[in-house]
Amino acid sequence: MKPKIIDIVDRKIIGVCLTTTFSANDTSVLWRNFMARHKEVSNRIGSHFYSLQKYPLDINAEKFTPKTVFERWAAVEVSSFDSVPHEMQKSVIEAGTYAVFIHKGPAAQFAETFNYIHTTWLPNSIYEIDDRSHFELLGDTYYGPNNPESEEEIWLPIK
Repeated sequence: MKPKIIDIVDRKIIGVCLTTTFSANDTSVLWRNFMARHKEVSNRIGSHFYSLQKYPLDINAEKFTPKTVFERWAAVEVSSFDSVPHEMQKSVIEAGTYAVFIHKGPAAQFAETFNYIHTTWLPNSIYEIDDRSHFELLGDTYYGPNNPESEEEIWLPIK
């Protein structure tokens, strides 16, 4: 699995976020809440969705555990923050370089792709993780978390 290396400019997003851990397993609740209201977001760019994670500063693999606290977002990209729906938040995905991988298959197999990226590709690359948001882009080929044909882009911030 070879990633595309892509540079992006700042991207504005609006959505809902929660402070969580991997062991909390509350991603489906977050997405259910957001999907019920995502059409309230105006100035939307495209039809894709962002699943975004903001990890603590200076976190590394040795310190990261299933109980590490981080922010998880369900969001869409917007052209401006002129109108943020009640009880939604705004954020900016910072400009920079990303390694973009494709995960194909159900969400239950996501850990295999994630582990490959962090234990095989990253240590053997010329890159290291940068301190910016990590995200998955759920586009036209994302058919839901249980569909074996679903594809999502994994965007890993690198330097």
